Amino acid sequence: MDHLKISCKNDFPEINEHKVSEKQQPAVYMKNSIGMEFVLVPAGDFWMYSHYCSHKGPVHKVVISEPFYLGKYPVTQKEWELVMGNHPSCFEGGARPVECVSWIDVQEFIKRMNAKEDTDKYRLPTESEWEYACRARTTTIYSFGDAESKLGKYAWYYGNAENQTHPVGQKKPNPWGLYDMHGNVWEWCQDRCIINFHQNYEKALPDDRTWKVDSISGIALRGGSWVNYARKCRSAYRSNFNSEYGSYSLGFRLLRQI
Repeated sequence: MDHLKISCKNDFPEINEHKVSEKQQPAVYMKNSIGMEFVLVPAGDFWMYSHYCSHKGPVHKVVISEPFYLGKYPVTQKEWELVMGNHPSCFEGGARPVECVSWIDVQEFIKRMNAKEDTDKYRLPTESEWEYACRARTTTIYSFGDAESKLGKYAWYYGNAENQTHPVGQKKPNPWGLYDMHGNVWEWCQDRCIINFHQNYEKALPDDRTWKVDSISGIALRGGSWVNYARKCRSAYRSNFNSEYGSYSLGFRLLRQI
């Protein structure tokens, strides 16, 4: 029986050490149980609400204290149907972004996605997390620079969308490998959009924490859409919408905490 004796003392410490190392360094990409792809967004900081923002206010530094995973693409119609079992979108196509879903609808999607994987790590990104991920450490109007003439290579917007959404991932990604951050569909955020920024700036939080949503309207939207001119597709542009309603230009992107 000598051949069954395995040198556990020498082998196991190396394996365990490797596993600890992997835990400390999250994978750059991940895929969940229904095939949704996520990109690692590292911790860091940035200046939010640049002078390029439509609703101007004091530019302030935001610290993203923890890394997180963000959907590589907006949630697609196929992914929505796998979780929710229905088809709410106006423009049909499994690879197109789901749209015509309200913020409240999205919260139900998140609830079911968390239940499906027995976790509580899925949610929408906050406005600050969204802008940080979109910018990918850039300080320009768009994540690719300041030239509006290049937007068509990165986004579906009024100038090239032909009055409809398009399958995700057909345009170039931002520097962190995130697609459709500009254009295609507006994206719901988790928090409320404070448009009257000067009056409410004292309530702003200095890091990646968010305002608690306690009303049914004014949820933040980011990214612009197929129906918008280039100006509304800027990294810093903000809009808002009533949480009870959806629109054919409005979808979302999922965040997964590490």
